[in-house]
Amino acid sequence: MGHFHDHKVQLTHRGRLCWSIAIVATVLVIEIVGGWLSGSLALVADAGHMVSDLIGLIIALVASIIAAQPATDRQTFGYRRVEVFAALINGVILLVVAVSVTVGALERLTTNQPGEVQSGPMLVVAVVGLMANALALLLLRSGARQSLNLRGAYLEVFGDLIGSVAVIFAALVILFTGFRQADALASLFIAACIVPRAVILLRDVVRIFSEAVPQGTDVADVRNHILNTAGVTAVHDVHVWAITSGSNVFSAHVEVAPTIFTRGQSGELLTQLSECLRDHFDVDHSTFQLEPAGHGKQEHPPLC
Repeated sequence: MGHFHDHKVQLTHRGRLCWSIAIVATVLVIEIVGGWLSGSLALVADAGHMVSDLIGLIIALVASIIAAQPATDRQTFGYRRVEVFAALINGVILLVVAVSVTVGALERLTTNQPGEVQSGPMLVVAVVGLMANALALLLLRSGARQSLNLRGAYLEVFGDLIGSVAVIFAALVILFTGFRQADALASLFIAACIVPRAVILLRDVVRIFSEAVPQGTDVADVRNHILNTAGVTAVHDVHVWAITSGSNVFSAHVEVAPTIFTRGQSGELLTQLSECLRDHFDVDHSTFQLEPAGHGKQEHPPLC
């Protein structure tokens, strides 16, 4: 029954993601056409932002499907790292959009040629975008509390909603004051919101691809936990890395007292160590090589 319930929840999550993707894709087309017709750079900037968000939603949907696929002899950790490649693409797109929008906005501001902006169509399209993003947020809100994957999608759409608000504000300023530079200023604001997300995404990608220790994991603390386990005399060759975000892997050589082998307590010790890492350090997969005390010196003899 529990498995059936989990499967039902996953199908519900996928359904909500599909509806959100349809909504965002529709608004994206409307914003591109609206930006072209109205001459609004802010709408174009928000559309570029939505391209990245649409990719993020598709990634979330694909990830929910791929996560259910079992590992194979060729992909021994499964296919979860596809999320990291997708995040790399997403981060690059975000940076390209931010730079392009910033250059266009600065050109309009510095040349005193804000361009012909029709505030009426700009405002209508931005309001449609705001309403659509609000609907997508409602679809994803309940699932965001249950699934980290859906929470990421929720935040993507929330970023779009902020962009729509900025465009609406700029359109109102132009409509009531005629200050057309508000469009370029709104574009700069949207670009400024995009850059931090792009940097965070790319930083996480580099961290995972370089097999750096996951954030929040203290290797010294892990080593101390292992050393404090009864029967353990030393630990070396400690490695902690991530297959993808939130999926940490650990390996280490653990030297143990001779009685662990003579009394047949190896299995019990391995279980204890694995549970310790899972409960205290959120490690999904751990590998321990048990060795007799002093064996580490033979593996790493002192240099002459």
